[in-house]
Formats: sequence, structure tokens, C-alpha cells
Amino acid sequence: MLFVDLLRFTVLLIGGSATALGAVTVVAAKLEADDATLIFAGAWWLLAAALGIFLGASSRAGEAMARALASARTATALPTESPGRIAFLRLWPVGAFSLLVGGVAWLFPQVAAVGAGFAVLNALAWRNRERAVTAIEERDGVRFYVEPTSALEPIKLIRTPGLGRDRMPAGHPPPPPPEGDEATRLIRMPDGR
Repeated sequence: MLFVDLLRFTVLLIGGSATALGAVTVVAAKLEADDATLIFAGAWWLLAAALGIFLGASSRAGEAMARALASARTATALPTESPGRIAFLRLWPVGAFSLLVGGVAWLFPQVAAVGAGFAVLNALAWRNRERAVTAIEERDGVRFYVEPTSALEPIKLIRTPGLGRDRMPAGHPPPPPPEGDEATRLIRMPDGR
């Protein structure tokens, strides 16, 4: 599985979890007629969103990915593991967190409010990491793939030749267009003859 795809899917999954937990919070608080929980939830969600936007700034995203990308081992073959299996191995804690906190919300809506805030914070903090990795892949002409490991271990990446392998080396002009090309004919004869 491509690392950028895993990062993108992670942000979407955490964002979906935040939405679901927020909805469960509102429904559970309304069932108990608990306006204090809704006020607390609104304030916490705004604070979490502001903190997530700050932590997810583009400059911080590159720094956050530096260690994982630098420790990637180089390989010339693509990993053979299923992307779905890798995504499940890495992201099952997000689903477990959502189910656990969502289940407790019917007894204590405040727990779901706090969980939704943390999910909002994390989704916003991770939103630029995929772009940071894509920029490094384009710059270096490589692709990063995820090795199948448990979510309880640090992520391990594989670096393979990728995007820039057919790029012209720096300092070389592009080759001229073929002689019979329509654009070349118009450049030589601007009046259309």
C-alpha cells in the first residue's frame, strides 16, 4: 500500500470517527436533556479544531514525517501485501476507539464529546502529511510503501524507484519537437503559409 494512500485514508477515517462521535454526543445529550454537555462539547471541539489546525501546519507536517521517511529501507520490487490488509493492520485502533467511545456515550455523553474532540484534533493535525510525503516523492523520484506491521509498532516504509525515473537530468534542455509537428510549422510560418 502506498504510504500517501494510508495517510489519506487515516485522515478520512479519523474525520469520519469525529463526525460519528459528535453525532452520538448530541443525540445522547439531547436524550438526557443535558445542555451542559453540549456547551462543553462545543467549546472543546472549537479548541480542538484550533489546536489541530496549528499542529497540522505544512511546516510541521514535513517534520513529522522525517523520521519515518529517513528510516525507509530501499527495495527494487513492490510489496506484494494486500492494501486492505495493511490498512486494517495499521488502523484497527481507530475503529476500536470509535466503537468503545461511541458505546460508552449512551451512559456518559461527555466521554463521546471528548473523544470527538480528540478525533477532530488528530484529523486536522494529520491533514497535510500526505502532501508533504507527495512533495518528497516528487522531489526525489521515489515512492514509499507501507510494510505490513502491527499498529502497535512504529511504521516501517519501503522506498522504491518511482515518479522521477524517466525525468531529464537537471541542466539539460528538453528535446526539440519532431519536424512534421503542427506547432513547429506554425512557429516557422506565423502567417499560416
